[in-house]
Amino acid sequence: MELKIINTSSNPLPKYESAQAAGLDIRAAITEAVTLQPLERKLIPTGLYIELPAGYEAQIRPRSGLALKRGLTILNTPGTIDADYRGEIGVILINLSSETQTIEPGERICQMVIAKHEQPELVEVTELSATERGAGGFGHSGVK
Repeated sequence: MELKIINTSSNPLPKYESAQAAGLDIRAAITEAVTLQPLERKLIPTGLYIELPAGYEAQIRPRSGLALKRGLTILNTPGTIDADYRGEIGVILINLSSETQTIEPGERICQMVIAKHEQPELVEVTELSATERGAGGFGHSGVK
């Protein structure tokens, strides 16, 4: 599969940082540092535009190191980029830490996972088949 990409930033193209990585690391396309106060969110540009094949989406996900070490995550995770979107990829970062955080130009801020998806035909019914779990939801199986 090919992924067509336009890169208007001064950053290198996204890349997989290990041989079996699922996500491409995406960098901030900013010319000066951006500061995020605790609980503040900002849209960070990437300078990237993609053309996905039909039947695929790009998922924008947090980087685990940023989340653990600095409390930075993606607000609408995973963010979905549809195959028919042609605008710039923007990343909504939020600072969940109690300290001010700074994003530097070119810093790796998220990862992008390309995933196949389907659009099922919806069939309206009046009941669903029974299962052992049934309607058991949050916490239904206990904690241990």
